[in-house]
Amino acid sequence: MTRFYITTPIYYVNDVPHIGHAYTTVAADVLARYHKQVGDSTFFLTGTDEHGVKVAQAAKEAGKDPKKYADAVVPRFQDAWKLLEIDYDYFIRTTDPRHEKIAQDTLQKVYDNGYIYEDVYEGLYCEGCEKFVTEDDLVDGKCPLHPNKKPVHQKEKNYFFKLSKFQKQLIKLFKTSEVQILPGSRKNEVLGKLRENLQDVSVSRAGVSWGIPIPWDKKQTIYVWVEALQNYYTATTLAKGKEKFWPADVHLVGKDILWFHTVIWCALLLAAKIPLPKVVFAHGFFTIDGQKMSKSLGNVISPKELVDKFGADAARYLLLSEFPFGKDGDFSFEKLETKYNTDLANDLGNLISRVEKLCSNAKFRVAPPTKYKFHKFTKESLESFNFQLALQSIMERVQGLNRQIDIHKLWEQPEKKRHILIDITESIREVAHDLKPFLPEKAREIKERFTGPDIKPRGPLFPRIA
Repeated sequence: MTRFYITTPIYYVNDVPHIGHAYTTVAADVLARYHKQVGDSTFFLTGTDEHGVKVAQAAKEAGKDPKKYADAVVPRFQDAWKLLEIDYDYFIRTTDPRHEKIAQDTLQKVYDNGYIYEDVYEGLYCEGCEKFVTEDDLVDGKCPLHPNKKPVHQKEKNYFFKLSKFQKQLIKLFKTSEVQILPGSRKNEVLGKLRENLQDVSVSRAGVSWGIPIPWDKKQTIYVWVEALQNYYTATTLAKGKEKFWPADVHLVGKDILWFHTVIWCALLLAAKIPLPKVVFAHGFFTIDGQKMSKSLGNVISPKELVDKFGADAARYLLLSEFPFGKDGDFSFEKLETKYNTDLANDLGNLISRVEKLCSNAKFRVAPPTKYKFHKFTKESLESFNFQLALQSIMERVQGLNRQIDIHKLWEQPEKKRHILIDITESIREVAHDLKPFLPEKAREIKERFTGPDIKPRGPLFPRIA
């Protein structure tokens, strides 16, 4: 049996779930469901990142202890994923003492192997990204991802990781795709930056108490990114029976954290002599009505808003069908409503209603469903992370079935055209099989509606939004 291990980023608890988090998590869930459906032994990990400056500041503003603050926020992510039918296998929290211990042990290995030294860091630090930045990273003196937060100047004694020692090895790994970076444009970005003068990086913080202590120097804490990345590895120990799943097959991340998940993460693993992940896929950013999502603009959309308006399965469909995974795109409720009505209410929903009525009028008794395999194009599209293309091809099959009904005028003497109806009902069940990773509940309902023996109209699958 093939093993498949997929991860999402772990999400900062200084924020609440929004559709940016949902976008990555739904994509990972679709891939995990696909691999489970084809019979692969699958491990799907998500979770929360609960240490660092941002979390400590958010907790302080809320008047809470950081751990109690995290305890209050974590259920909001878990509830959001439940709403969206996210079927993860393990939810990791970085405040889990078992994770903290393994993270310390791994960093100790890096230290013992001679890749960590003490030095003084002096430079700029973006508190929004929780990372050190250079002047080249800034636009008009500010971090492009956090233009409202001016980078602060810091000088402190830290422990540094000899990242520069791994420059040539990392270039070879990424160039030969031993660790594959996708899409190709992201690979080129990483390689271009990696060929520049690679600097060693700090792995500790002297002034941040909310973190995991450095094992050999309790006065400092592990830099949150160094510790958080290790969740992907530690989870295989924490989750019962998952020890053999490392290395990860796929890390799904946003493009803003690609450098950490490729260069920093892989170098740390090399230094600790731990096997490397196989694929890191970085998706793009999206805007809302052409504007960056932001609390101050009031355009942050929560998963609950999306589910309340469209339903869970439709929300999942709309997130992944709007634009290619890996590229930037734009969402709006107006666009989503149009796509919902066109694809789901008119095309798919109408097909189900029409065929149910035809079968009922013809007193047609459907044969038991057979064992289905994924359509070749659906399979190829999913395995290349092209969710939009997979859904587009499935909907083209739906449209084709609607055309067959019109061409053959099946509503005229349907009892004499049962052979066509047999083919169409079988095709509907094949479509439901391919849709199941995307629309788990609606696909199950379609299968149940067409399992028979008698088929009767049961109302709209996707009620039209006025």
